[in-house]
Amino acid sequence: MRGMAKKLLCCGSKKFASSRTSALPEEGRVRVYVGKDKESQCKLEVEANLLNHPMFEDLLRLSEEEFGHSYEGALRIACDIDVFINLINLLKNHASS
Repeated sequence: MRGMAKKLLCCGSKKFASSRTSALPEEGRVRVYVGKDKESQCKLEVEANLLNHPMFEDLLRLSEEEFGHSYEGALRIACDIDVFINLINLLKNHASS
């Protein structure tokens, strides 16, 4: 089931990329590209408050080592999409409890 969700997230973002590319993320959200290389990257939007969590900060630090400091638009995270989605779900569940 998670594989289907991943495909919908990634394919949906690519399918509608031309109509949504210039649109800004919703208020309180940040656009990120997740994937280990350009071919496997998915464009997602996550809640901005999750960026302050220590686990997310560690992930950003690892991505900085992978991609460096060059910033071109959205935040890039060098991580398998399944791992990223699990992390986001974990952080959301932790925040709600």
